[in-house]
Amino acid sequence: MDRPLKIVHCVEGYPPSQGGMAEVVRQLSERMAAQGHHVTVFTSAHAERPDGVLNGVHVRGFAVTGNMVRGMHGAVDAYREAVMRSQADVVVLFAAQQWATDALIDRLGDLPGRKLFVPTGFSGLNDAAYADYFRRMPEWLQAMDLNIFHSTTYQDVVFARAHGAVRSTLIPNGAAEEEFNGPPTVDVRRELGIGAAPLIVHVGSYTGLKGQREAMAIHTEADVPGAVLLLIGNGNARLEQQYRTHWRFLRIRALARWRRRRVIFREWDRERTVAAMKQADLFLFPSQVECSPIVLFESAAAGVPFLASEAGNAAEIAAWTGAGATIRGERDPAGRVHVDVRTGARLLTEWMRDPQRREQAGAAGRAAWAARFTWARITRQYLDAYGSTLTAPRP
Repeated sequence: MDRPLKIVHCVEGYPPSQGGMAEVVRQLSERMAAQGHHVTVFTSAHAERPDGVLNGVHVRGFAVTGNMVRGMHGAVDAYREAVMRSQADVVVLFAAQQWATDALIDRLGDLPGRKLFVPTGFSGLNDAAYADYFRRMPEWLQAMDLNIFHSTTYQDVVFARAHGAVRSTLIPNGAAEEEFNGPPTVDVRRELGIGAAPLIVHVGSYTGLKGQREAMAIHTEADVPGAVLLLIGNGNARLEQQYRTHWRFLRIRALARWRRRRVIFREWDRERTVAAMKQADLFLFPSQVECSPIVLFESAAAGVPFLASEAGNAAEIAAWTGAGATIRGERDPAGRVHVDVRTGARLLTEWMRDPQRREQAGAAGRAAWAARFTWARITRQYLDAYGSTLTAPRP
């Protein structure tokens, strides 16, 4: 664009809240603000983040919970009024089924500027409770000036195509140059006392859906002598404790100990998490639910090969980057992916016994990331998309 834009990003979670979409919006918002655009993020209130300017981004929180299906509670009217009075050139709604989108999606005609939607997966598409919600979704998609998808194959874009939402574009997720250019800043192998042992890393929140239990099962069944599985959480020790005391988790942990498989749990800050990814031999991510997992782009950026479930567009990311492979699994009625542990163990054994294969995949992933999946490049794509709506006819 040849002039600064007034941009509003609406998203349920924003740092210090954790989550993939929070990270996406942070990366985009801070980079756009650094380029001279006026960026406001309307999001959930957070006790550790007062309203104000944060790294160049105007952030305002609202005490709202729920969504259109479960009911929305709190300062919904104040949120709507703030967006409607923002005089934005562009209003972007991130993620379906979350209050920040649902409070506005049936009032699009009242919003200023051009309206863009980043659905991020439609996780409730197969949930009977959301049947009426998704019956209305085609009209909302068609009312947008542009819909932005992270995949060409995942269920949200397939749904959109089937219902005639032709104003759409693909913009993938990515990883940050500032984090993944350069050597690790912390020697996590030394901190953990594992030396040169084969290191398999998993990163994810303890929601029960990110595949920690499956990763432990695969690690336990695989034949990789001396290997260490490092499970890194997102800093929520309470949630980790709840997960680790569940009987299913305790059962697989006991089996791992019986088979002398080493598993290490850590709640680490971002610096150590990135350092661990860079020093890993392989990244293992058998998650049940995803849209377009950022951690796979980060694995590629780290030059480390990955094995992942088929959740979200993981297979597409593997094809785009050449950095890894997916583990066969089955989908339950809710759309969650459950990996075949024996297949995962076989693949993990094969990859860990083949350093040349891992080196080639890591190098391919690193090159693909540098060429296509840095946040600087992706921010440019978003800005181009925003600008295109300002000159296009309204729907």
